[in-house]
Amino acid sequence: MSDVLDESTAEAAGDDTSGGGGRRNRIAPFIVGVIAVLMVGLFVVLVGASPDDGGTNADSPLLGRPAPEATGTLDDGTAFDLSRRKGSWVVLNFFDPECIPCIREHPELVTFSEDQATLGTDGAELYSVITRGEQDEIEAFFAENGGDWPAVYSEADEFPVAFGVAQVPETWIIDPSGVVQLRLISQVTAEQLNSILRSYREQY
Repeated sequence: MSDVLDESTAEAAGDDTSGGGGRRNRIAPFIVGVIAVLMVGLFVVLVGASPDDGGTNADSPLLGRPAPEATGTLDDGTAFDLSRRKGSWVVLNFFDPECIPCIREHPELVTFSEDQATLGTDGAELYSVITRGEQDEIEAFFAENGGDWPAVYSEADEFPVAFGVAQVPETWIIDPSGVVQLRLISQVTAEQLNSILRSYREQY
């Protein structure tokens, strides 16, 4: 009699195990399917992200502090001292003529520069800080693609080092008091920069 009970108990246990395995076997494809859907969704989001959406705010120990006392040389050979630009909103765009995002961003900077020019003395000063390339190459790029704002060349990459710029494009906004207000990484748009500066002017 006990042998019969033992066999029955074993069969029942076997059924439970089989049933559990069956449930697991049914759940596993469902989980895989959910993961696949999430991965496809993430891929669509990444592919659909447009460079025209504007740059992304990035942290920096310089935010809220006086801008570094970086110096350089302008296109015409005159000295450029960032600390002497107080009294104006200053926008620094770090630029490399061989950087594809920089090239894509350039038309937006042209529009931004034109928009700021319509504001007269209230308009921001835009400077391209050159991280790579010879002056004749930079001038040829601007001649072909537009833009009449100054380019800043620095010895030993003084500007990029002072601002901690490792990858371009990057755009920084400095207020009339010489304090760093914003760091934007990746491509920016004219609409984005105009909107940010308009908001800053209202609060300043």
